[in-house]
Amino acid sequence: MGKGNGVKAGRFELWSEAGASNPSYRIQNSTFKRAMDLFIAVPVVIFVSPLLMFIYALLKVFDPGPAMFAQVRIGRDGQPFTVYKFRTMRVDAEQRLQQVLASDPLAAAEWAKYQKLRNDPRVTLLGRILRKSSLDELPQLLNILRGEMSVIGPRPVTAEEVSRYGSDYPFYIAARPGVLGLWQVKGRNKLTYPERVAFDVQYIKTWSVWQDFKIIGMAIPVVLLGLGAY
Repeated sequence: MGKGNGVKAGRFELWSEAGASNPSYRIQNSTFKRAMDLFIAVPVVIFVSPLLMFIYALLKVFDPGPAMFAQVRIGRDGQPFTVYKFRTMRVDAEQRLQQVLASDPLAAAEWAKYQKLRNDPRVTLLGRILRKSSLDELPQLLNILRGEMSVIGPRPVTAEEVSRYGSDYPFYIAARPGVLGLWQVKGRNKLTYPERVAFDVQYIKTWSVWQDFKIIGMAIPVVLLGLGAY
């Protein structure tokens, strides 16, 4: 690594030397993309506000505990931010996960490959419905309004997942993470983690406004039919 590379306090630093000569990094400064995010997100927030309140009320009534799930993820330029979702897991989710991974070798292998479980004991009944319909992602509209996320982009990952990107990490942090991503319309949870990374990198390398609209169009049947969601 050259000078200035590494980890700064409170953030993961952009590898400037890797991005300086790469034209795909123009996505960082795309004011048009940001304007498009707001053009889409603002009316959608207004339209779905009653639905957001209804889901929030359902969670408070039928699933005691916090209705919202908040977690720190890594965003553009390696800047940490808090992502919001409706809570779909039980309050003791982490303990349940560790118990399953320790007692079920098949589940442990599935988790190692996908970082997901098809029959996840942590997910509540209402949570399964929200996940299948992708309604649990709606609170991320707030992240878009705050400028932390985009409508389309790499899916936001945790600090622990950064190492899985390896030398491709500079591509991941070249853009705001997205509520929708290329790998979600190319296989979603059926993809292995390396395949998801490859699609994130492909998105950055080939980014265009047309591609964003194409992904939105492809996402409609994926979301409506719950393809690859669990």
